[in-house]
Amino acid sequence: MLAVLSPGQGSQKPGFLTPWLDLPGAEARLRWWSALAGVDLVHLGTDADAEEIKDTARTQPLLVAAALLAAEHLPMYDVAVTAGHSVGELGAAALAGVLPAEAAITLAGVRGREMAAACALEPTGMAAVLGGDPDEVLAAIEAHGLYPANRNGAGQVVAAGAVDGLEKLATEPPAKSRVIRLQVAGAFHTPYMAPAEAALAGVAAGITPSDPARILLSNLDGSAVNHGREMVQRLVRQVTAPVRWDLCMRTLADLGVTGVIELAPAGTLAGLVKRELKAGGAPEIVTLNTPDDLPAARDLIARHSGLGGHEPVIQFRVVVSPAAGTFTPAEELAEGADLRTGQVIGHVTTRQGPVEVTAHDSGLLTEWLAHHDDPVAPGQPLARIGGHA
Repeated sequence: MLAVLSPGQGSQKPGFLTPWLDLPGAEARLRWWSALAGVDLVHLGTDADAEEIKDTARTQPLLVAAALLAAEHLPMYDVAVTAGHSVGELGAAALAGVLPAEAAITLAGVRGREMAAACALEPTGMAAVLGGDPDEVLAAIEAHGLYPANRNGAGQVVAAGAVDGLEKLATEPPAKSRVIRLQVAGAFHTPYMAPAEAALAGVAAGITPSDPARILLSNLDGSAVNHGREMVQRLVRQVTAPVRWDLCMRTLADLGVTGVIELAPAGTLAGLVKRELKAGGAPEIVTLNTPDDLPAARDLIARHSGLGGHEPVIQFRVVVSPAAGTFTPAEELAEGADLRTGQVIGHVTTRQGPVEVTAHDSGLLTEWLAHHDDPVAPGQPLARIGGHA
């Protein structure tokens, strides 16, 4: 099983888009997206220096555009899973079919501008806490009036909040940890970003999303999201909610992902996956930074998709588990049954009670992928729905 990952803020490098502009149509596409985002993506990806592309208002649409531009040159119909870190979730949602590329770019432009404006309201920032006991780290962050904005796994938690709180954390780090201030404009993914969340919600309300065509993981809790409207709501909420990339990686492991491609500008997420998913055999990883990396990425897809690199005649959709628990399929449903959108096909028994599993599309119940009383993880495929494309 193959996953494609879309990176977040901080992964950008000066000039990283330059080699991509040699591909036919790439510059024209970027100029069209620039009009939607309200920034010059061609300039930012080629000539701009590190300081200019550090600006939140510019960085966010630039990263989403870069990921979508790179993915256009991949056979994405063979990809089973998409996920993105922070603003990268907009790119992942577009690649999963929830948003048109134009909507993802537009939302990234609004998100970047509004988060930059929120950062200017009062002095806030972020700091990475590396190492230490996880519970002690979280307790220290809370004790200083800060928020755990990113939980990235591999012994890395990013604290965010008021500058004086960050300074106190740096002078009194948790045992066996070190604190590194990050060069960012403010406290992303905390309540300080509430004005940006409200502004993004106003724009996102005008979008008509589609349900995901592949497994799409959410930063909110690492779960797979079945419905497009819910994913848009999560994208908006993510502006003030912590990024739980640790839970996304846990779901990648639970799904049995064997191959990972990180889209341009690649490296950060690949490093986290490599460190975190050691047990049971680490996935094979390709970092897609330039067009020279495309052959390796396409080869990885061909070997890990299970579809042999050919676009299928039948279009399949996978229904995935919304939670951890044990699965019970609906007794009356056998393989080959006709399903309608929204039909209950079973339930997952969790500690909090049963959670319904519904079909997000109409079609034939082609195959049960989980059976009665099987233990399931969030995002685990439960059934395959087929329909002629």
